[in-house]
Amino acid sequence: MMGYYVLIGAIALVSWLVSRKLKSKFKHYSNVHLQNGMSGAEIAEKMLSDNGIRDVKVVSTAGMLTDHYNPKSKTVNLSEGVYNQRNAAAAAVAAHECGHAVQHAQAYEWLTLRSKLVPVVSVTSSMSMWVVFGGLMLGAAAGVGFGYWVAVAGLIMMGLATLFSFITLPVEYDASNRALAWLKNQNVVTPQEYEGSEDALKWAARTYLVAAIGSLATLVYWGLQVFGGRD
Repeated sequence: MMGYYVLIGAIALVSWLVSRKLKSKFKHYSNVHLQNGMSGAEIAEKMLSDNGIRDVKVVSTAGMLTDHYNPKSKTVNLSEGVYNQRNAAAAAVAAHECGHAVQHAQAYEWLTLRSKLVPVVSVTSSMSMWVVFGGLMLGAAAGVGFGYWVAVAGLIMMGLATLFSFITLPVEYDASNRALAWLKNQNVVTPQEYEGSEDALKWAARTYLVAAIGSLATLVYWGLQVFGGRD
């Protein structure tokens, strides 16, 4: 178990560092005010309109960096630091979330696949480690049949969560690419503002990358615990 705690600690440290850097970047680019004077909400509404999307609403949600697109309610939810703000960070986040709305409208394959996994992963992800651990307690590592299959079931659950994390990567990177292309092509931001928006979105994407790598590392660790003790 010591190895597992070291692994989790290392992943948590890297995740904290990236998250801290993201917050620092967001704060920095929040001071780069847009020359066009548009708020995050106005930018989101314009991007939706430019892409012919009329059935998605832009709403405000509480918290910091809680921005997200909800495909069920068809809403672009912008946090308090984005909805009313008029800076490069707000422009980047607002356009990124609208990028997901565009993906949804165009049936982007990776988003469709991710959406199909959500109901399954929401149930299995929280219990997968306990199922694996329970299987090991029942003798999976020693080759005892029932415990082994319990542990394998847990690994499959964990594997689905890992798959979900990696499928999320192209979804997030594509949404950022769509956002940046629109901001540039429509001249919504100046070159300096564009650089800030691009940098902010790069760090946001890295949080998903760290999460995916962490999920894979955890899966490999527990896989070795289950299969490593078998002949």
